[in-house]
Amino acid sequence: MNSDSDLQIAGDILEVPHLLQPPREHPATVAEFVGLARSVAADRTQWEHLVEYDATSRWYHRLRTGPGYEVWLLSWVPGQGSGLHDHGRSSGVLTVLDGTLTERTERGTRTLGAGAQRVFAPGYVHEVVNDTLEPAISLHVYFPGLTEMPMLPQSQLRPTGETPMACARRTGSEPVDAVTA
Repeated sequence: MNSDSDLQIAGDILEVPHLLQPPREHPATVAEFVGLARSVAADRTQWEHLVEYDATSRWYHRLRTGPGYEVWLLSWVPGQGSGLHDHGRSSGVLTVLDGTLTERTERGTRTLGAGAQRVFAPGYVHEVVNDTLEPAISLHVYFPGLTEMPMLPQSQLRPTGETPMACARRTGSEPVDAVTA
């Protein structure tokens, strides 16, 4: 039996600096944007002191920007919602930091508790609502940065059981299935 380990055979890759890629200063892939959202969520000192609650409208604060992306912090008092919308040409990562939010899409309704993440591509239509009796906080990463958020009529959400093509015929739009996580 050979007792040589991979380290004994190949050597320590960390000892060969030219083989290591330098860490990126800013995210560039979906996985890296998800990682950015997770790291910001995990470090409450970055955002907790900034949160405000506004009973008259949703509160939001741009937390960070980088080349081609933005990070937003939002608070939701009970009953507040986004309305049905998409994000124009932006993709995004939605992360619930505190509380519980409800996401409604043509595929149905999903409850998102603290730590839940959703990743979406351009054209993804949804509505986010705080249906609970407690406030909620969420983090949103958009790439490219959010330049538009078209509001859509509730008829864009197809009834349960309706096919995407039937919904497209009814609403006069192309069916979009852009959720990646």
